[in-house]
Amino acid sequence: MENKIILSEKDMPQRWYNVLPDLPKPLPPVMNPGTRKPIEPGDLAPIFPMALIHQEMSSEKWIEIPDPVSDIYRLYRPTPLRRARNLEKAIGTKARIYYKDESVSPPGSHKPNTAIPQVYYNKMEGVKRISTETGAGQWGSALAFGCKMFGVECTIYMVKISYEQKPYRRLLAQTWGATMYPSPSTKTNYGLKVLKDDPVCPGSLGIAISEAVEDAVSREDTKYSLGSVLNHVLLHQTVVGLETKKQLEMIGEKPDVLIGCVGGGSNFAGLILPFVPDKIRGDKVRFLGVEPKACPTLTKGLYKYDFGDTACTTPLFKMFTLGHGFIPPGIHAGGLRYHGAAPIICHLLNMKMMEARSYYQKECFQSAVLFAQNEGFLPAPETSHAIRAAIEEAKDAPEGKVIVYNHSGHGHFDLASYQAYFDGKLEDFDYPEAKIRQALSELPEIE
Repeated sequence: MENKIILSEKDMPQRWYNVLPDLPKPLPPVMNPGTRKPIEPGDLAPIFPMALIHQEMSSEKWIEIPDPVSDIYRLYRPTPLRRARNLEKAIGTKARIYYKDESVSPPGSHKPNTAIPQVYYNKMEGVKRISTETGAGQWGSALAFGCKMFGVECTIYMVKISYEQKPYRRLLAQTWGATMYPSPSTKTNYGLKVLKDDPVCPGSLGIAISEAVEDAVSREDTKYSLGSVLNHVLLHQTVVGLETKKQLEMIGEKPDVLIGCVGGGSNFAGLILPFVPDKIRGDKVRFLGVEPKACPTLTKGLYKYDFGDTACTTPLFKMFTLGHGFIPPGIHAGGLRYHGAAPIICHLLNMKMMEARSYYQKECFQSAVLFAQNEGFLPAPETSHAIRAAIEEAKDAPEGKVIVYNHSGHGHFDLASYQAYFDGKLEDFDYPEAKIRQALSELPEIE
């Protein structure tokens, strides 16, 4: 009766899996915001190194993981696949619940899976400094860690509401040498514009992206780095699903449902994408993405072309979106407060190859506490959404149903959020229809 399924380091993936060649229908092209035509590699050169641009557009099914990246991966990879036996008993299910524990990385989440290679490729092309945004701080701290490993300077624009709610992830990033600013900030023209219009703006990932991109294009020594959404980010995260497949095979299990929380979509994609070929071949495995009701991108958004940021400086992506101008309520799952989602994830949802579900934050915290009281580990508020869905899937499940979710991060830096839950101060924010209707009215007209 194993509780942890452990791979040896020699079984760690040596290649990332690129799902694009296997998709039944091609991914809609990314559009240049100026010409409204499919983007060319040169259009992205001001903000990304060429190696990542090539990965973003690659049609190769497998891409080799460089040795220097693997060397740093080995600090925490392979990660355990754990059986949640005590949780199963607590809820009285006949299902088997497994979780891929990505919280064991130095920053405590799945994010370094892409931060490490992104910094490596920037370093190889002579980049001295990287700018980025972060919501709850998981991505920002992961990029700070990656930058410290390769000796690259790191500047982070952290969504203001999370900057205030989650000081310890900010301090973790600063421990690894990052410079941190609350977004909207006074350090960029766009930040100043937002503050002039709304001096108490809580910020959003869209605003923080705008600031980080402006920072990058204003300096010759700087490139921009994104922790979710883009194809190359999802590519790097497939180490999660590739390891999970091997671990399930070791114990003779096949998943019935794979679950992950979705903000931009990288941890969810990292888990499910290596299983997409199995589904195409006829496996009955289900993919379930879970998001907050306060920011219901996949469950309430429109499948349209939209900007990835609020200032309309990024390329145009075909995705489910709530509108680039939408600023979600200040829920504690800061990493899930994004108006859009990864084009690959949205493409799978549009093709009905996956499902989406949304929950209120209080019911997610309730599930997180139940998990911690039985399994011992405190989950991040983002991860609690996946746990909630796993519990719901397990209730009244037939005997032998196999549920696997991505435990994307720990909650050690989210104790203030748990205190708010225990003190009865958490609010449940519902779908803010009027605000989203306003934001959707500003979508660009592209078919």
